[in-house]
Amino acid sequence: MAAQKDHAPTVRQTSAQERKAKLQRLADALLDRRETFYEALQADFRKAPVEVDLTEIKAVTKEAEHAIAQLDDWMAPDRVDSPLLFAGTRSEIQYEPKGVVLIMAPWNYPVNLTLGPLVGALAAGNCAVLKPSEHAPHTAAALQDLIADLYEEREVTVRTGDADVAQALTAQPFDHIYFTGSPAVGRLVMKAAAKHLASVTLELGGKSPTVVDATADLEQAAGRIAWAKFTNAGQTCIAPDYVLVEDRVHDGFVDQLQAHIHRFYGSTAARQRASDDYARLAHQAHYESVEALLADAVEAGAQVPIGGSHEAEARFVAPTVLTDVPLDADIMQNEIFGPLLPVCRYRSLDEALQIINNRPPPLSLYVFSERESTIDTLLARTTAGSTCVNEALIHFVHPNLPFGGKGESGIGRGHGHRAFREFSNERSVLRRSYGSDLLQPLYPPYDRLTSRLADWVLRFF
Repeated sequence: MAAQKDHAPTVRQTSAQERKAKLQRLADALLDRRETFYEALQADFRKAPVEVDLTEIKAVTKEAEHAIAQLDDWMAPDRVDSPLLFAGTRSEIQYEPKGVVLIMAPWNYPVNLTLGPLVGALAAGNCAVLKPSEHAPHTAAALQDLIADLYEEREVTVRTGDADVAQALTAQPFDHIYFTGSPAVGRLVMKAAAKHLASVTLELGGKSPTVVDATADLEQAAGRIAWAKFTNAGQTCIAPDYVLVEDRVHDGFVDQLQAHIHRFYGSTAARQRASDDYARLAHQAHYESVEALLADAVEAGAQVPIGGSHEAEARFVAPTVLTDVPLDADIMQNEIFGPLLPVCRYRSLDEALQIINNRPPPLSLYVFSERESTIDTLLARTTAGSTCVNEALIHFVHPNLPFGGKGESGIGRGHGHRAFREFSNERSVLRRSYGSDLLQPLYPPYDRLTSRLADWVLRFF
């Protein structure tokens, strides 16, 4: 911390070209070490190489490429108009780095969610400490080697370890903390940051709902939802957490889900266990929590038309769809973060809205419909960090869309320009270039003329 605090003023002075070079080195090195990260993520939770390419490596290199292309514009001051009262002045907003930042990443996308925020931090001219999750230890070690080869420790460094290390880090006087994880831990991070009045970005997750009405293309909707849900074995903060399906197309939608799941991963539990394309749950405690949600739902009366098999030793839970799930079951109250997908019927849009709005604001909301009134009503009468219409998941990698949540699902925004802004201090600068001070007649001592002038200012300026 001391070394980075001392070095931060030097990094602050770096030019756009120097920052672009840092970002390009990161992107190039990540591509060069693809095999290393394939092996690390396979060892951590059997993640398929194609998923590593698309959801980990490409997500970061795309973020870096976008920042490199836009950085000159991002770093340029933004001129703002001046009202008549400020005649003779000009004003602008300058973007300066916050200083030394801490990036705390989760285990589900350990490359993407560690290095993606780092792109924004470097683009903004900060020093950074990275804390990857201890639940993806092979990937954390690969990240540590990568960063040590690319940057001086006084500029960017990786610190590995468990919750004690995370707690020790958050006790340090960072200028900004970027945390991705659960709301429970997010509260602890925010409390620790408050001691130093550090700003925070919290990417937290939550129960992201999906609505499928009777006008939707069921085959297309089911395919996109199945892919978004079961990629990474459901361990995705913006995965569809539950689906609300209009009653008259419920059974047809479930049939389509089954067809897609069987096509993606195999039609039996044995084939799904043998699939090289289906990940495992990251650690034993998480396996046990997902298995407990499944058991509680079945005990409460839920049906399991698809999947349901699981194996503790392999941390395997099959792609599973549940129907007739009681709304008060644990699986409908807590974020699942695993390959269990409750599918619930609704008879009116008001009923669906009530189910969604009875829960905290989600990180994402998905709508599959060809009826504009349904889409407009859901946008107008719900709130969420982001929404996709007739799509799922892909908004995360859109370079021009900010990403983040609301309330329980997060604070602040990341990705692209918003990540640059998140890691920057917006400094207001006003310069007087000519003319007299129009406010001078309002200086003390106050008299009748001053009072009349003040009244004039209130009325006309």
